[in-house]
Amino acid sequence: MLPADAIAFPAPPLVQVHAAGRRTGPLGLLGPAWAELAFWLLFPGFFAYQTLLGLGLIRAYLGGYFAWISLLMFAPLLLSYLLRMRACGWRVHRVDAAWLAFLAYYATIIVLHMGLAGGGATSHHTLGLLYMLLLFVIFKTLDFESKRFQLTLLASLLAMSAVVFAYAVDGAFYLAALGAARDPESVATYQGFSRSYLLPMVVLLACTRRASLRWALYALGLSTLYINTARSEFGALLFLIPLFELHAARSRLVMLMLMAAAIMLLQFNLDALVAAVPGNRTLELLDLSHSTSASARHALTEQALRTIADHPIMGDYGSYPSGRYAHNILSAWVDLGLLGFAALLALLLYPLTHLAIHGYLLGGRTSRDHRYLLAWSLLASTLLLLCLSHFFSDMLIGAALGAYARYRAGD
Repeated sequence: MLPADAIAFPAPPLVQVHAAGRRTGPLGLLGPAWAELAFWLLFPGFFAYQTLLGLGLIRAYLGGYFAWISLLMFAPLLLSYLLRMRACGWRVHRVDAAWLAFLAYYATIIVLHMGLAGGGATSHHTLGLLYMLLLFVIFKTLDFESKRFQLTLLASLLAMSAVVFAYAVDGAFYLAALGAARDPESVATYQGFSRSYLLPMVVLLACTRRASLRWALYALGLSTLYINTARSEFGALLFLIPLFELHAARSRLVMLMLMAAAIMLLQFNLDALVAAVPGNRTLELLDLSHSTSASARHALTEQALRTIADHPIMGDYGSYPSGRYAHNILSAWVDLGLLGFAALLALLLYPLTHLAIHGYLLGGRTSRDHRYLLAWSLLASTLLLLCLSHFFSDMLIGAALGAYARYRAGD
């Protein structure tokens, strides 16, 4: 359970916290501004860097970029988080405590198996741990209400979509295939580009109250992710549309009826719709039996189940060849054992249950707030992606729990 009250460590606040929530002192220099800078560098910045790299306009000075930028931002973000705790008298909300305890357990597993696991598992897991921590801090502290931030976010999404449409070849966007990159091994695949696009899109949708703008963003986002051939992220955005619209609807019953009618209309016209769009691997979502990727992931899931059957309590950390981990939440059981798997499930399912009850059954007064919607949408999409395709150290988990921690804290 993660109740809203906090764990208080007896220490007087050393930085004044105003009633409006704005902080003075050191936190003014190491507060939301650092989280915003990190967000821009890690997502739109990654997309821009990879675009320049794929077009051969720069060399891979920062390798794949994300790891180096994360390491660069680690110290200021960690310091900003500690100063935030100090400003609140070292009060740690239970959401933060539960998440940090899970990360500590994860770090312990990595250290205990350092040098024993093959296939680069240690470096892969260490970076995953870093990304999850950074995304938690960013989404716990970033000022999403800023109009300047929202307008700049809209501009960056438009620019990213323009790049995808401009450099698509035969209905698919893959810059490495252009052959222009001077360091082609460093150019991101569609997963990297789609990650950098989906998260800013979800943030902007959660902050958008105008229905016309939301529907324009749906159209832009779905078409961009379709051309980007990101099936998982395309499906996640498609899954989120009903959640956003149910949240915004004055009558949720009427909205559910409209959605049912829209689904039936789509089914009747599916062949015509498929014929109207360029063909690429995204269409495999309609029949995964023809997808080699889906078949490979099914085989990896069966391998993970065999590992779990042989090692049901402790798992078997790093027992798979490099990159051959289960692309779903079962990967947590393989690497972290039953305790780690159960803890991760609890970290995701409790917040989702709490938000569902207060937002849809009890109709809590904050359930119409954008902080509620951001936490709800990130948690729901993260759990969906963990069930279908993503690894257990996916950075979206940190973002989702950071957004939920911010909602519970009322910041």
